[in-house]
Amino acid sequence: MSVQTTPRPPASVWRRIAGFLKRVLLLELGIYASIARFIGRRPAVPHGAAGFSFHKPVLAILIVFILVSAVEIPIVDLIAHRWPAVRIPFLILGIWGLTWMLGLLCGYLVRPHTVGPDGIQVRDGLEVDIALSWDDIASVARDLRIEEEKPPKIIESDDSRTLMMHINNETNVEIELERPTVVRLPGGGALSGDQAVTVVRMWVDEPRQFLDEVRKYI
Repeated sequence: MSVQTTPRPPASVWRRIAGFLKRVLLLELGIYASIARFIGRRPAVPHGAAGFSFHKPVLAILIVFILVSAVEIPIVDLIAHRWPAVRIPFLILGIWGLTWMLGLLCGYLVRPHTVGPDGIQVRDGLEVDIALSWDDIASVARDLRIEEEKPPKIIESDDSRTLMMHINNETNVEIELERPTVVRLPGGGALSGDQAVTVVRMWVDEPRQFLDEVRKYI
């Protein structure tokens, strides 16, 4: 089986700029939406589905960045308090940066992978949300792989096209699809937009419980 994809025509400069600005705006809105969901205890899990986290490998790193961002704010205020023209912009930037990091963490917490009656939702950060129906899925298996270097987003071979949803270069669940299935990926590169894939590899913090839930449907 050979998986063919149609090359994307090159976008104009203005179209790329518009796409970039739209992505930045959606990310910004996603940050505040994630914080609101976390405060309201409303994770993005469909009715009847179960959520499975994937943030444990990066949790410590996120907490460190949040603490550093929080400590920087009073330090900058102390150093630059005599110069309001310098102090105020840096304080605004520091508060925005801290809010962004908190929103990123909340995004991981309130947007888990899900398994439910409609299928599996594969997520990553604030942007990736791939819905795979049970009709799309041939098999789901536990398979730990650790890459020495960061793998590409999509790995191609003669008969397959694998989407890598890795965390810290690691995946531990493989979803094999019945047929080439189109998924939408964020970004502005060649491997963004609609992409046909035959395998999805992902990281789940609790793969055993994830597979137990999958077995209820296949």
